[in-house]
Amino acid sequence: MSVAEARGVPLRVLSYNIHSQRDDTAALAAVVRAAAPDVVIVQEGPRRFRWRSKSATLAASFGLVVAAGGPPSLGNLLLASLRVRVRGTRCQRYPLTPGRHLRGAAYADCQVGGVRFLLAGSHLSTDPAERPAQAAAFKRELAAATLPVIAGADLNEGPDGPAWRTVAEGLTDAALAADRADRHTYSCADPRRRIDALFVDPRITVVDYDVVDTPQARRASDHFPVLVDLLLPVAG
Repeated sequence: MSVAEARGVPLRVLSYNIHSQRDDTAALAAVVRAAAPDVVIVQEGPRRFRWRSKSATLAASFGLVVAAGGPPSLGNLLLASLRVRVRGTRCQRYPLTPGRHLRGAAYADCQVGGVRFLLAGSHLSTDPAERPAQAAAFKRELAAATLPVIAGADLNEGPDGPAWRTVAEGLTDAALAADRADRHTYSCADPRRRIDALFVDPRITVVDYDVVDTPQARRASDHFPVLVDLLLPVAG
């Protein structure tokens, strides 16, 4: 085992609300490709007519492949590089509040460098009355995982909100771990809030964290992407 392997297996993660690809899609692809992630956790991905081909086209524009998600998870999409092996997937739908949008989550059992982890993504409601129950449903799945968890989400509230605290409990907030919680993720036009987060199992080391704020990112979506470098724990 090399010295690097003894410390952990590196993994680069991007979590990104892509605003249903309503903005500059060429800029969107350029932002993701420049980040060179191993996995991307997408919110507001393709979820309606021809969603499979649209998801595949989106992934290809990033230089990645589809791992999990789509309409069964209501627009949450997990993408992966060929470095990552996907061993299993599942989707979750939160209970529907009449008159509101459906929300859900996507999960993938992944492996890289001989290390397995659970990749998860969700997008909570804009309605503060709905978010706590959705956060609790997401958290139950994360808490039941036997693998180290990597969870990216657009929580639609900041760290002082109850839904955020529910999801964050027992996990490491990557921004706090890197002492960069002052980096706002929304909106690109007027960034004043951190509502997009990446949470990881405490056994996972946060090496670096960034909110990608570039001219291209400001054209690509209404959210900035969260980019995190991790070291996954090696057993033994």
